[in-house]
Amino acid sequence: MYEVTEKILREVRKVIVGKDDVVEKVWISILAQGHVLLEDVPGVGKTTMALAFSKALGLETKRVQFTPDTMPSDIIGFSLPEQGRMVYQPGAVMTNLLLADEINRTSSKTQSALLEAMEEYHVTVDGQTYPLPEPFVVLATQNPVGSAGTQLLPAAQLDRFLIRTSMGYPDAKSQIDILKERHHENPLDKLTAAVSREQLLSLMNDARQVHISDPVYAYVVDLVTATRENEFIELGVSPRGALALCRMAKSCAFVRGRDYVIPEDVAAVFDDVCCHRLVLSAKARLHRLSAAVVTAEIVKTVKMPQVQEK
Repeated sequence: MYEVTEKILREVRKVIVGKDDVVEKVWISILAQGHVLLEDVPGVGKTTMALAFSKALGLETKRVQFTPDTMPSDIIGFSLPEQGRMVYQPGAVMTNLLLADEINRTSSKTQSALLEAMEEYHVTVDGQTYPLPEPFVVLATQNPVGSAGTQLLPAAQLDRFLIRTSMGYPDAKSQIDILKERHHENPLDKLTAAVSREQLLSLMNDARQVHISDPVYAYVVDLVTATRENEFIELGVSPRGALALCRMAKSCAFVRGRDYVIPEDVAAVFDDVCCHRLVLSAKARLHRLSAAVVTAEIVKTVKMPQVQEK
């Protein structure tokens, strides 16, 4: 597994320079067959990251540039009459890897069209249900709210993303490397598929089989309960969020070469899985506390069980 992971990450890192931790988190999330929300200011490489993974994984890919006039039918498809019957015309979701660019620039109605696909892995058009290809993963990008023409994603849709992460600006050395590499050519053109679709599905299945012991389950529950009882949090992590935390921790352990989860795996992914699922209280806003600050404090204060590594 380690060799496969390194091969995939090596391809992506040809394009994404100086952001190894973010690249690894996105890979772990894809391995868990979870959807990823990349939130950051324009121009730091969110879309490039998504395109790099689509090429490195060799998956069928479609890209949607969300705008205010993007319609739900553009996403899930529509039916047209043909020879006396209605024939389904596939939408953008009929692919393995959907690049949803600037998802918060479109209407709530169009955003919600993705909900069924992201959660149930099928779409319903004119009363007919159509399964999505396997695997199906959404890599979505969004600019911070406050940018012109953006609006908040509804909480129900945010909850469908396994993780939300950001890239941030590159450091000086990485910025120089980026400028040099893109002076004559686009590094994306050099990427090759590191795995086949069948190999990726096999890896996803293996990651699902990773074992979680009772003490680690109890640690997950303690962390989630702490979010519901924290004075700075109005709405804590839901049971769906707890399940997402377990999925992400399994993939994290698998990437690190283990077939069992340790508490450190849970703590490592807690922030990315849970921050976007929290609603902060007025007290937190008064003290100008971010969700990341609150979750970091929770990880510090909740006692981590001692689990002996095999």
